[in-house]
Amino acid sequence: MIATLNQLADVVEDHLADDLDIAEFARRHGTTEYHLRRTFSALAGMPLSEYVRRRRMTVAAADVLGDDDLLSIAVRHGYGSTEAFARAFRAVHGASPGDVRRDRSSLRAQPKLRFRLTVEGIIPMDTRITDRPAFRLIGHATRVPLIHEGVNPHIQAHIASLPAEEHARLKQLSSTEPAGLLQVSADVDPDYTEGTTLTYLHGVAVDAVAPVPDDLDAIEVPSGTWAVFRTAGDYPAALQQTWAATAADWFPSNPWRLRPGPSIVAILDRSPDFTTATSELWLPVERA
Repeated sequence: MIATLNQLADVVEDHLADDLDIAEFARRHGTTEYHLRRTFSALAGMPLSEYVRRRRMTVAAADVLGDDDLLSIAVRHGYGSTEAFARAFRAVHGASPGDVRRDRSSLRAQPKLRFRLTVEGIIPMDTRITDRPAFRLIGHATRVPLIHEGVNPHIQAHIASLPAEEHARLKQLSSTEPAGLLQVSADVDPDYTEGTTLTYLHGVAVDAVAPVPDDLDAIEVPSGTWAVFRTAGDYPAALQQTWAATAADWFPSNPWRLRPGPSIVAILDRSPDFTTATSELWLPVERA
């Protein structure tokens, strides 16, 4: 996977002025666009689309400091108007092309990325692979923004809005793995861009044919394979570190890749104030 990501970075350089067919690139390299985008985002610390924009604007900055008119520069770098080009340029450099040309303002360069595999993995990851028949996730769903680090206040508020008796009712409805109350993230942006919205469901897993109460939302989950990562420690920091480690350590070392589907967190045990917890992270996978 590391070699594939480096080849992707090379191809991006060859297509800075036009659109790169990521799906075709992924197919030629024996993976999927979904897995490629999620892995790139996790390891690079930014979505692939953001990296492409930063590289475009880094290269374009040299032209802006030259004598060509801004429309010609915009078209050369894949933009149909000076307005669209100026918006992208300002988002990266913090100043408009005109300001940079006039004042020689400072510019922000995005170096070309190179991915390297470092030997880490000193602490073994507690992981199991399980095949599951189709099941349903039922509970209370809402749309929330994606936040990479720390507690998501929107999710926190959603859970707090549910009365205590509703949590007990949901637990009683749980009838299959993953067991207990679950934190479900679905419809996540493939680039895993912070600030994009996703569907968050606070609920439980039930059999595929189990009836769904009228007041609950449902997510149908087809049969498939899951990688289950157990983690314990500060919450949610330990869980978020496990998320990062799956991309940096586990997937590059194992013959599996992510497939589309919800990610699920099952809280197995927790302190009374929820500052520490033992949990399982369920990720839908397929053989690479």
